[in-house]
Amino acid sequence: MAKTLIIRLSAIGDVAMTIPIIYSVARAHPEDAFTVLTQPFLTTLFIHRPENVTLVGVDTKGAEHSLWGVVRLALRLTHERFDRVVDLHNVIRSRAIGLVFQLRGVPVYRLDKMRRERRALTARPPKMIRPLRPVTERYADVFRAAGLSFSRTFVSLFAAHPVDETVISEMAGEKTGHWVGVAPFARHVGKIYPPAQMERVIDLLSGREDITLFLFGGKGDEQAVLDRWAAARPRVRSMAGRYTLNQELALISRLDVLLCMDSANMHFAALVGTPVVSVWGATHPFAGFYPYGLSPEDAIQEDLDCRPCSTFGDKPCHRGDWACMTRIAPERIVRRVVERLGGLKP
Repeated sequence: MAKTLIIRLSAIGDVAMTIPIIYSVARAHPEDAFTVLTQPFLTTLFIHRPENVTLVGVDTKGAEHSLWGVVRLALRLTHERFDRVVDLHNVIRSRAIGLVFQLRGVPVYRLDKMRRERRALTARPPKMIRPLRPVTERYADVFRAAGLSFSRTFVSLFAAHPVDETVISEMAGEKTGHWVGVAPFARHVGKIYPPAQMERVIDLLSGREDITLFLFGGKGDEQAVLDRWAAARPRVRSMAGRYTLNQELALISRLDVLLCMDSANMHFAALVGTPVVSVWGATHPFAGFYPYGLSPEDAIQEDLDCRPCSTFGDKPCHRGDWACMTRIAPERIVRRVVERLGGLKP
């Protein structure tokens, strides 16, 4: 039996994207053991994992915040006698952990982050826009370089463990018509559709008697906005701040479509096999972060020569007007959602 240490410390969407690959690899090698090193709050994503996958939390805001703390962790991990290290992050912390193992003769295989290609893709115009190799494919490349051949067998977190319908009914009631989720927020402003325009989307969708809307977001300011939107409209329910991540994943698995930004929610939907309509602004699917198994035709975006200007949506707008978002009409988004539901009259 071989033991593999897998490192992916953040962020939540990127960790979510590792799951289809890790589960597929683990199931292809049931005689081996796989340990995933990630942040404690992200371990909750790995539900219904293969029996040969274990999790270790890294407290990057506590004991492992400093480089020395990371090295101490790596030294403790060497006692587990791993046969290989698969670094799916390739940042200072993960490289430091890998170096400790390399000094002890353990081979380390690292993700190609394609930094040069990403800089070229997000440069100011004129530039050539071409798709980079998808991140999920690059994750798979690392495992194959480590000698772990596999086929993609992952379908959904709930494929072999159906969701408890009692849990769904307690959260959302009995399903009638179509259930549509809306997750309007993202970590960075370059990935957020303007709230006033999103509220118009909510108005148009909630005006249909055959659609019930579920709003997803974080606690605090996001929850306040979503609660306000829901309170003013029938057939709209805010789920923000009320349920655990696992409960939200269960509900998302029962949606007919999720409307979201380039955000973690997009990857959550991919993990549970739910169709997604996504809105893209400063970022672009060509950067390689489009979700596992989803159709790129469902990405709504403006064709501007300055896009993408950022890999993660954290850069200021070159133009100063965020035209990549403001030019997308709410009616266009609604039309695509309705089309994705299928069979509905616009």
